[in-house]
Amino acid sequence: MQQRLPSLFQTPLLFAHRGASAHAPENTLEAFRLALKLGATGLETDCWVTRDQRAVLDHDGVVETGRWRRLRPSKIADSSFEELPTPLTTIEELANLVETEFFLSIDICDPAAMNLIAEAIQDSAKRARTFICHPNLEVLAGWKSQFPDFRFVNSIRLAKITEGPERRCANLAERGIDVLNMHRTDWNGGLVALAHRFGRAAFSWDLQYPDQIESALLMGVDAVYSDWSDRMVDAFNKVFGDRPGHSPRQALGGQSSTKA
Repeated sequence: MQQRLPSLFQTPLLFAHRGASAHAPENTLEAFRLALKLGATGLETDCWVTRDQRAVLDHDGVVETGRWRRLRPSKIADSSFEELPTPLTTIEELANLVETEFFLSIDICDPAAMNLIAEAIQDSAKRARTFICHPNLEVLAGWKSQFPDFRFVNSIRLAKITEGPERRCANLAERGIDVLNMHRTDWNGGLVALAHRFGRAAFSWDLQYPDQIESALLMGVDAVYSDWSDRMVDAFNKVFGDRPGHSPRQALGGQSSTKA
């Protein structure tokens, strides 16, 4: 196996994408609990806001509402919480499920969700382990100034970084945004090292197969996202073995080393 490149974190984070979504209904408490049982060290989800200002977890933001035989697709933003199908997990339920030893990654799909997330997660230790994701750098910078104790993530595709990756990493550093998060096919060892040179963590998503996860860990990424929590943990163990200080649980012993 090739030599592993260094990362910024003591141990890379293992995010269960929408919970253990390969094994249970995505974004449900069942999927989140199973992911932690399988060894994930973080949970990922997408957050939307209902018409009556409830923050709920769903990927597309469209659900079926109405009664039997009259179900119709409706936007979460146009529906009240009572109109939504069950189970649809709330941000409060997720916050209560996750102990301070685990991490959260929340992709904000409705900017109104940020205030509701801040209301639901008030414990400083939990905030320090919660990564808020959004594609717009200026939006992230605004949230960073308002809620500095959360971690902030620029989730974007490489092709959409019009100023180039080096300038983007510099912009992230200038605004105190902690992480650059890109698709697995956008990363290589050089770009990971570039992010690290600016003190920014490198997160990689859509890693579904063992060879993809192992490759990302070897190039020094600081977090991976997968539907398969069991595959993530197995790949982690294959890369790190039983070396002291490199258990997926031991990533949780301290703050990340990104410079905010």
